[in-house]
Amino acid sequence: MTSAIDNQADDPNLRPICGRARFTELVEALVADFTPQMFAVVQEYGDCLDADIVAWGIAFENRVEVIDVSGGLRMSLQSPERALQAFQTDGDFTTHLVWASPEPNTQRP
Repeated sequence: MTSAIDNQADDPNLRPICGRARFTELVEALVADFTPQMFAVVQEYGDCLDADIVAWGIAFENRVEVIDVSGGLRMSLQSPERALQAFQTDGDFTTHLVWASPEPNTQRP
């Protein structure tokens, strides 16, 4: 994949737009503004009896990438709701999308 920068990288007239510290701040802000959202596809059994994460997804601005937890299924979809549809089951299971928060809610040993 070629970026717009590739066509200008050898231009001898290019000068830094600011100092290193400020540039680092700008790049970090850029990453924060465009970080995709992560979600889990969760299957709940019964009425609050049990639940299992069956897939993880990343929602970009114009698409969603999903991989099941076993690694055997990967999907590129138009929306998170499409991932939900792909993991729907019959019987006593209800499938949910759960958006991941940036901070973990539990500590691992």
